[in-house]
Amino acid sequence: MKKIEIGDYKINTTVQLSELSTFVDLKASEDTIKDELKSTRKKLGELQDTLYAHGKYAVLVCLQGMDTAGKDSLIREVFKDFNARGVVVHSFKVPTEKELKHNFLWRHYIALPARGKFGVFNRTHYENVLVTRVHPEYILGEYLPDVDDVSDIDDEFWNKRFEQIKNFEKTIAQNGTLIFKFFLNLSKEQQKHRLLRRLNKPNKNWKFSPGDLKERKLWNKYMFCYEEVLNRTSMPHAPWYSIPADDKPTARLIVASILLEELRKYDDIKEPELDPEIKARISEFKEQLQKDA
Repeated sequence: MKKIEIGDYKINTTVQLSELSTFVDLKASEDTIKDELKSTRKKLGELQDTLYAHGKYAVLVCLQGMDTAGKDSLIREVFKDFNARGVVVHSFKVPTEKELKHNFLWRHYIALPARGKFGVFNRTHYENVLVTRVHPEYILGEYLPDVDDVSDIDDEFWNKRFEQIKNFEKTIAQNGTLIFKFFLNLSKEQQKHRLLRRLNKPNKNWKFSPGDLKERKLWNKYMFCYEEVLNRTSMPHAPWYSIPADDKPTARLIVASILLEELRKYDDIKEPELDPEIKARISEFKEQLQKDA
């Protein structure tokens, strides 16, 4: 199987989305890819146990992509071997009335993972420069002091919002959150295939909404916004990775492999040493238990 090179997917220079691949051939069968994922996610689960015992870092995994890009199934498959208490998934939908009474980052702040845990954002704070940029009228629902009309939402507004997002990530990174941002790069043709599959399979019908087709017509606008996001917000402390998403098993393995390889670089993540006084008395404690009727 072809080796997964992180540099092939990490955004560390200006990119054009049209030139980023939506498919990669790992030169392996689907069964081989699935077996490799099983091995990788098991190692990730063991690493999370150590992360929890260490207690100084949290891990935030951000997933963005167009409808049908495979976010839900990726979460299910990549984190399957985690201790259930070690990973918390948040799927961000349309903001609630309560959320709209706070600044747009509030609901993301309160959903951040605690130290020792993984947090997964299924759709993220970037919706606020993606969906709202394609549909600026949504901003009016935030009741911002300086925005009374869509015409008030200009380039300066978006520049300010990008800076707020970058400051948010910088702050949490400086306080021990390791950030991974994955853009599941799906082709328009593959999205068409997956939407048709939803319509053709009775057990998948519930996932379909006519709104999916309306959003699909705005594909080029979304691609422009995604390109801006990748180029403006991929930072050393919060990098973006563009993951070819036309093949779901391959995308899952690439994401899992990146997480494992990058997290292993933090060689300070170790299980704490047992207190020397307790360690010196281990034999005594064993003996007490063995004598316990």
